[in-house]
Amino acid sequence: MTKSICVFCGARMGNNSDFGQSALDLGYVIAKNEWRLVYGAGDVGLMGAVAEGAQVSGAATFGVIPEHLMLREGGKRDLDNFIITDDMHSRKKLMFINSDAVVLLPGGVGSMEEFFEVLTWAQLKLHSRPIVVANIATYWQPMLDLIDHIITSGFADPSLRELFSVAQTVGEIETTLRSALNTATV
Repeated sequence: MTKSICVFCGARMGNNSDFGQSALDLGYVIAKNEWRLVYGAGDVGLMGAVAEGAQVSGAATFGVIPEHLMLREGGKRDLDNFIITDDMHSRKKLMFINSDAVVLLPGGVGSMEEFFEVLTWAQLKLHSRPIVVANIATYWQPMLDLIDHIITSGFADPSLRELFSVAQTVGEIETTLRSALNTATV
């Protein structure tokens, strides 16, 4: 059965060319492994880049976008599955339900919020899906430092760090996902 990778990422490209290249390369990797891309259905920023990489390489695509973001994120209608929801909560829920693993590429506060929600669900033992933080060009290092600060300040158990992996490159993301998807229970 085909595995599906949910990618949370920015609707902007950011100011480092490594971000866009990594999104494009992740799309290629998703196709190469015959996985399906599940993402926010945007046609801009890193969302557009990961979808482009996946589509040109033949991966199946599943996009979910709330109606109010259709114009801002340029809803990519040429996906295999394209769903318009009423709100952001429905978007996240559909993306998560339709995935076997989660990857966090660079992005803004929306991407970070999506990561923290699935991390919280894992902490509460609501799922055991693999979660990979793509720390491309050390983008997420301040967030990772904050998580360590939360742990050392006594607001989370050190086991929180075991609920996600950190990858510095797309190659590391692929290796982590291939290993995790062979053993993970959803």
